[in-house]
Amino acid sequence: MRAAVIAAPGKVELATVDDPAPGPREVVVQVAAVGLCGTDLHILQGEHAPSLPIVPGHEFAGEVVAVGSRVTEVAVGTRVAVDPNLYCGECHYCRLGRNNLCERYAAIGVTHPGAAAEFVAAPVANCVLLPDGVRTEDAALIEPLSCAVRGYDVLRSRLASRVLVYGAGTMGLMMLQLAKATGAASVDVVDINAERLATARQLGCSGSAASADELDRPPYGWDLVVDATGNAQAIQDALGRVGKGGTYLQFGVASPAARTTIEPYRIYNQEITITGSMAVLHSFERAADLFATGVIDPDVFISDRLPLAAFPDAIARFQAGIGRKIQIQPGLATA
Repeated sequence: MRAAVIAAPGKVELATVDDPAPGPREVVVQVAAVGLCGTDLHILQGEHAPSLPIVPGHEFAGEVVAVGSRVTEVAVGTRVAVDPNLYCGECHYCRLGRNNLCERYAAIGVTHPGAAAEFVAAPVANCVLLPDGVRTEDAALIEPLSCAVRGYDVLRSRLASRVLVYGAGTMGLMMLQLAKATGAASVDVVDINAERLATARQLGCSGSAASADELDRPPYGWDLVVDATGNAQAIQDALGRVGKGGTYLQFGVASPAARTTIEPYRIYNQEITITGSMAVLHSFERAADLFATGVIDPDVFISDRLPLAAFPDAIARFQAGIGRKIQIQPGLATA
């Protein structure tokens, strides 16, 4: 089959690789669509993958085309979205139910061959069936939505909260949508990309600007501040915007080398909570249910639907901050 391969840090190529075969409790999915994500860029930079080469792609959906010998839950022809996270189920954190902190954490598209290919193997336990009203290619958005749902599990946001989101890429826009869905009194968005701010306004944010200094600060500050950029400068600024008794969520994936400073006295004196959200935890199926209700509009979120041959160009566009969610659809004909 054809696949995109990150062969070495900074090097992406198209290649012919072996077709996957399902294990006893696995299925093979014909990929309808796979989304590009910031994690893919970190892998490309040599930061997150234990070893290269790797076929990337962890946000995906498609149709089952083969099943393992002990699979009874799905059949050939079943449309599924797939949770890419692979947990050991045995380590200290898995036994505590904190699987996303698994000591042997692995993932399809990160440590195992991913979905930037015509076909991909996945555990049947990770597959969620798609209802008739959901387009298969759109369902690749369920994985990033499940990360956003996990973020809101961590936040435990209250009704009528004042929310400030840094970053109007896919994840920031999803946090905006979930904030509105959970009863935020206002949701402001900061981003230096004018096109992305325009999308935030289209989705109904309360205020948008290239700097938080340009926003109308709520009388008592922001109750919830979310970084969805992973950018150290944005994080530093965001930490200073949290109101008394408020919460800061590190949601964006920062470089392991990124550093910021905090003011311990302010955290103590103003009872500020600083927390993080890592990937997915008991949130994939809930995200699928939310997606089916139309909580986000795929046609707004997905800016590009490109063939597999365009993967290197798609990566370049994503690195340049062009578009919103860029999808690769292996079934698309090359222009």
